[in-house]
Amino acid sequence: MRQVVGDVPLGGSPFPPIADYAFLSDCEACALVAPSGNVEWLSLPRFDSPSMFGCMLDRDAGPFQLAPVDTTVPAGRRYLPGTMVMETTWGTRTGWIIVRDVLLIGPWHHDSDRSHTHRRSPTDTDADHVLLRTMRCVNGYVEMHMECEPKPDYGRKRVHWEYDGQGYSSAVGRIDDDELTLCLATDLRLGFEGGRARARSTLRDGDTAFVALSWSEHAPPRTYDEAYHRLVFTADFWHEWLSRGEFPDHPWKAYLARSALTLKGLTYAPTGAMVAAATTSLPETPGGLRNWDYRYAWIRDSTFMLWGLYTLGFDEEANDFFYFIRDVVTAEEDELQIMYGIGGETELEEQTLDHLTGYENARPVRIGNGAYNQRQHDVWGALLDSIWLHTKSRDGLAESTWQILVKQVEDAIRHWREPDRGIWEVRGEPRHFTSSKLMCWVACDRGARLARLREDSARSTRWQDAADEIHADICANGVDERGVFCQHYETTALDASCLMVPLVRFLPPDDPRVIATVNAIDEELTEQGLVLRYRVSETDDGLVGEEGSFAICSFWLVSALAEIGETPRARALCERLLGYASPLGLYAEEIDANSGRHLGNFPQAFTHLALINAVMHVIRADQQVAREQPLLDTRRRELAK
Repeated sequence: MRQVVGDVPLGGSPFPPIADYAFLSDCEACALVAPSGNVEWLSLPRFDSPSMFGCMLDRDAGPFQLAPVDTTVPAGRRYLPGTMVMETTWGTRTGWIIVRDVLLIGPWHHDSDRSHTHRRSPTDTDADHVLLRTMRCVNGYVEMHMECEPKPDYGRKRVHWEYDGQGYSSAVGRIDDDELTLCLATDLRLGFEGGRARARSTLRDGDTAFVALSWSEHAPPRTYDEAYHRLVFTADFWHEWLSRGEFPDHPWKAYLARSALTLKGLTYAPTGAMVAAATTSLPETPGGLRNWDYRYAWIRDSTFMLWGLYTLGFDEEANDFFYFIRDVVTAEEDELQIMYGIGGETELEEQTLDHLTGYENARPVRIGNGAYNQRQHDVWGALLDSIWLHTKSRDGLAESTWQILVKQVEDAIRHWREPDRGIWEVRGEPRHFTSSKLMCWVACDRGARLARLREDSARSTRWQDAADEIHADICANGVDERGVFCQHYETTALDASCLMVPLVRFLPPDDPRVIATVNAIDEELTEQGLVLRYRVSETDDGLVGEEGSFAICSFWLVSALAEIGETPRARALCERLLGYASPLGLYAEEIDANSGRHLGNFPQAFTHLALINAVMHVIRADQQVAREQPLLDTRRRELAK
């Protein structure tokens, strides 16, 4: 595709920094909005569908711009507190205007029919399948322009616009060889230039306007008043949902709340699946090859998600994801895959889109994920830990879940001695990765506990024996001469996944090997204090080029430091990591240690899950200190006054 001039050049790049995108979601589709007011990513009708707007991966792959004429940098941006409603304030030479962007949520739509996508029990609300953009001039006058040029299927198709009804306020967009139809409703006056719908109007003090793009049989708003009321309904939905959570009264509460909202936004409501990230092919290395499609549900995320959501009191979302995992495992006759499509799809064939330039020329642009059929032995432990966490929050273990559990523990016992690709899905040679053995131990350990709950003494004994054997093997082969857990059995290289040793209770936190491992990673596997997954010079991952520090690994280090009693170090690192949050409180997969720039797909569920766990570790450690030193805590409160 041709390269066009970008909206907000920064350092010569036509692309905005990854951390500057706003994330919108209706729990079925999501959008990323640049500071310039351009919707640069929207896949329809669901998270993993082909893009409708794809400027994030190619400046000519479809924009949806709404901004003042001749102004590209807003005065301020924020989420309305406790919601997924994005507010952008623009200041121009002639006036001020506020734009609000939201993916609408409405009441349940299927009273006289049944949804073709929902597998979880319906609630009182449902996605409206409408991207709404409202405007309100608050001072002077501002000339606004709107350009909506969808380019479906990652820019490979075009939309043909035509007026709908009388006047200039409604249009229908039809796509060649596609059943999906777009509807554009507004109180501006529309005109068409090929595949582009445009409007230009001056709003004066007190004037309001709206633009609504919809893609289903559900009608978009037709007036500003209707648009406003539907925006309020959506804001109320997010407020009500967030109020069900249990957040500590702590200065870091806002980070927990934004992470919870982000995880909810990354959850596909019809099935309960959670995508690893909203995007594909945002590069882990600027201009590099490490570009992957993360719009799928990973089994390993299940443990971390249940940890995070149960901790914050969001049991329903945790249960929905658990039952999504149980559904796909039940339907799968072969061995457990490491990831699935959000509808339970098992084949996620990877391909490259060579017609796209990629974000800042990072190629290839990939869709699908070839790792779906890799052998990764951590999946059994992730699933069993999920079942254990779920069972602890319930009175019993369903027979259907027990049958799944038995098969997965037996698979872990059958394969734990074999090499695999590891938690990081390396594309080099299979190895005996320590973290994979660790999670096989988790599978057997949790399986033995669950068997004891069912009073199945034979299985409990056999599975505990297997857990003890794996435990001894890891301690004999996964530890170097310094007493530090290493990446795999044939190396002394460090790997951040070994921080899981105390977090999954493999060894007590005061064990010298745990302390040595945490300290070694802190001192030797960091750049500017941020943790790397591993050093690419020491790891055969099948790729070339450097990568940034992994945010989840740094948050793991916070949790691990808190576990071993290094609370001041944990708190200091956590404070630093929270300082790297995007202006809107979001995180990508990686952070460049030198510049603080966010890298990789965005926003990243894994990072926000680790943030919740790390922040709660520090808060609990601080609470323990306060209990042990009540006079000191009282003195701090007095000084705070």
